[in-house]
Amino acid sequence: QVQLVESGGGSVQAGGSLRLSCKASGSTFSIFHMGWFRQADGKERAFVAAITGNAAARYYPDSVRGRFTISRDNAKNTLFLQMNSLKPEDTAVYYCASSRQISRLGEAAAYESWGQGTQVTVTS
Repeated sequence: QVQLVESGGGSVQAGGSLRLSCKASGSTFSIFHMGWFRQADGKERAFVAAITGNAAARYYPDSVRGRFTISRDNAKNTLFLQMNSLKPEDTAVYYCASSRQISRLGEAAAYESWGQGTQVTVTS
């Protein structure tokens, strides 16, 4: 089991940028495939980005592709999400999650461990 702690959320104006971090502990970070999800008020948790354990593959939904970049530093047990050109519809609580399976990384059910979330608010 791995413990995950997100940081880096905050409030930003539309068009701005934020970089989220997710620090992992408790297990070998590089064996886990990692993902970012978000949940806006009154909505279901939605996939934002995923990256395989060796960072060889990255996945994004159309809603963030070209604006968000997922990356990881396995030496520092840390996952990142660089968010550029933010829009008010990106406002949500953002969660990082870990998975031992490489399939279905776009689905929340594929992940075993979750962080507590960090709030991102984008104002117009």
